[in-house]
Amino acid sequence: MKIMRKIIQIDEELCDGCGQCVPACDEGAIQVIDGKARVVAEKYCDGLGACLGDCPQGAISIVERMAEDFDPEAVEEYLKNRKDNTAPDGSSQETLACGCPSTQMQTFASDSCGCGCGGDANDAAVPVSALGHWPVQIRLIPAHAPFLQNADLLILADCAAVAYAGLHQNLLKNRIVMMGCPKFDDLPDYEERFTEIFSKNMINSITVVTMEVPCCSGLPVAVEKALSRSGKTVPITGIVLNLKGEPLN
Repeated sequence: MKIMRKIIQIDEELCDGCGQCVPACDEGAIQVIDGKARVVAEKYCDGLGACLGDCPQGAISIVERMAEDFDPEAVEEYLKNRKDNTAPDGSSQETLACGCPSTQMQTFASDSCGCGCGGDANDAAVPVSALGHWPVQIRLIPAHAPFLQNADLLILADCAAVAYAGLHQNLLKNRIVMMGCPKFDDLPDYEERFTEIFSKNMINSITVVTMEVPCCSGLPVAVEKALSRSGKTVPITGIVLNLKGEPLN
C-alpha cells in the first residue's frame, strides 16, 4: 500500500556509482545498478536518510511523496536471505551491490594452525593467508556483516600491514581485520562507523595497530571515542610500529 511519507531520492545525474551509500544502509535498500545507485524496493527504505552523509557527490536527498509503506518484516526477511546466501564452495557470500567485487562479503577458512604454513607447521616454505573474511576496508564493512558478531577486531592502519612481517602469524589469526588510512580517509566517518559496529554487535576485543608517524594517531582516538559513544565496554590493545615494522610496545 502506498502512503504519503518520507523516502530517499537519488539524483542520477550527480551519482557516479561509487557505492559508498550501499553499506551505510542497514536495510539494504540501495544497490548500484547499471552504474547508478538505486532504491531496490521502496518498502526497504525507512526514509531516515542514514545514507545521506556517505554520498560524496550529494546525490541523495529525502523527499516526501507517495511511496510503498516501509515494511520492517520484509527488510528482516530480505537481510536474512542475503546473509544465508552461500558460495559454491560452501563459504558465506553477500554482495553489497556497489558494482565492485571488493564489496562481495564473504567468510572462508583461513590457515588452520596460524603459522602461515597451510596447516603443517613443518612446511613453512608454503605460506598461507590467515585472513578469514572479505571485505577488509573499514569503509566497505557494514555494521550488519555477520562476521562482526562475537568478533575479535584487528583495526589496522594501511601502512602497518605492509611494515609488519609477522602480521598473519602473530595478529591476523582468528581476528576480523578492518583496514584504513587515518591520514587520507575521513576520521569522523570512521568514528560513526565504529560506533554503529560496536553498538550492534557483541565485540570481544579490539586490537589497534598503527605506525609511529603522527598521522596514525587519529585511528585509536576514533576507536576509543566510538566505543564510549556505543556505551559498550570492550578491552582495547594498542600496538605501535616503527618505520621498520618493529613493535615499540
